[in-house]
Formats: sequence, C-alpha cells, structure tokens
Amino acid sequence: MGEKEITKKEGIYEKEGVLYVIGSKYIAKVAGALASETRTRILEYLLKGPIDLDVIAEKIGQSKANISSQIRKLENVDIVKARYMPGQRGIKKVVELNVNKIVFMISPEE
Repeated sequence: MGEKEITKKEGIYEKEGVLYVIGSKYIAKVAGALASETRTRILEYLLKGPIDLDVIAEKIGQSKANISSQIRKLENVDIVKARYMPGQRGIKKVVELNVNKIVFMISPEE
C-alpha cells in the first residue's frame, strides 16, 4: 500500500513506522489517546526500546493495572504494540512503540 493509496480514505493507517491519521473522527480518537500526561510519559520511556509493563509502572509510580489500561488506549490506535513473553514468575507483558511519527490529515488528499 503506497502513501497515495493511504491518503484516499479516512482512517488510521500504519506504514513503515508512520501513523497516518485521516479525518476528524480519527484525529479525535488518536488525539484522545495522546491527551494524557501518563500516556505521553509512557511513550517517552518506550523511545529507548521495548519495556516490561512492570518496569513502566515502577518508573511512573502507578499501579500495574492502571499502566495496563493506559497502554491499551495507545494500542487501540496503533501507537504501541504489546506481546507476552516468559518471565521469572509466569508471563510478562512487553510494550514497544509501533510508530515513530504521526501525521494528522484533516481530509484525504486527492
């Protein structure tokens, strides 16, 4: 899918590390996911690479349950992705950035 194809329809598209957000409805959805100091702090930590959810909770000083909820909001708009890996005591959730740039477009390009 080339950039020209991406920009012909409203929605949220990820291509080669860029998140294209097209149309007011989708801009509001992604902006809402970014409209939290906690979530933007999570993104700052993820700039350094994938991090275990427990480590994020410890660094930010919030409960694991709250951080998991915050990460889910970022996952719902494709900004981050999470995977489960074996840990010392069961399974751990590791989170990483899915994109390194977000482009907001009010309407599709013609």
